[in-house]
Amino acid sequence: MHAYNVAKTVLAIPALAVLCTQAVRAAEPANPPRPTVADVVQASRAADWRPLDPEHTLYMDLPAGRVVIELAPAFAPAHAANIRALVREHYFDGLAMLRSHDNYVAQWGDPDEKNPRPFKAAKAKLPGEFTVPLSNDKQFTLLPDRDGYAAQVGHSNGFPSARDPKTGRAWLAHCYGMVGVGRDVDSDSANGSSLYAVTGHAPRHLDRNITVVGRVVSGMPLLSSLPRGSGALGFYDKAEQRTPIKSVRLAADVPEAERLKLEVMRTDSASFKAVAEAQRNRGGPWTKVPAGYVELCNVTIPVREVGK
Repeated sequence: MHAYNVAKTVLAIPALAVLCTQAVRAAEPANPPRPTVADVVQASRAADWRPLDPEHTLYMDLPAGRVVIELAPAFAPAHAANIRALVREHYFDGLAMLRSHDNYVAQWGDPDEKNPRPFKAAKAKLPGEFTVPLSNDKQFTLLPDRDGYAAQVGHSNGFPSARDPKTGRAWLAHCYGMVGVGRDVDSDSANGSSLYAVTGHAPRHLDRNITVVGRVVSGMPLLSSLPRGSGALGFYDKAEQRTPIKSVRLAADVPEAERLKLEVMRTDSASFKAVAEAQRNRGGPWTKVPAGYVELCNVTIPVREVGK
């Protein structure tokens, strides 16, 4: 081949590559614009949101900031009531974070097992509330995607939940940020004095084996970033490793001017259905193949602070 023809061929290669790239892009399936979760939140109406009930909202103050927990009395009425009683007798004040198990949970309570802090009005023993009758779950919104742990999954008044119509039972799911009640082997060995929050990948195998009493709606980074415990199951070996709890209060017992004005998107609203859809089929130029599916624990439940 003559040098002139070689040069023409070499020069033609980049142009050919561009044409091939354009042809591949043209052959890719079109991904039409879809709203993001942020878009849905921005377009939502005031009626799509609900304020937290001060009687069922806990403020746990740590040295680094505040963790806000919303209780779910519809799913754990006895434990929710006992936790409120414990909080009102200042049981948790001065106790500590006991455990930070990597990719699992952060747990808090009384570190002194030999001389535990006594109760006042709270009950020392409660029956397990692992599931409740379907009649307790009056605000269930079905998620259409399949689930490996339950016949039906969805959301109930701001909490990820599951149900089995055959047995007539419903329960809360162990998603990130959910709060459960620590127990021993016996089903009735929990009373709410030791609590944990899920800080890792959803341990759904715990569903229906532990009383789940609520979820963290604000302050999760304070729990998920705790130093990991070096003992078995992530427990802290030494007292100085534990993060102290300054106080735990019911929002109802905090002056209104000092309360956080948090709202949760109503999970029975059209906006929340759009939130789930935005996570099922993510749009935008980056997503090449929308999943067409979303796992229960990957559905974000938007929370916002108002009046700032």
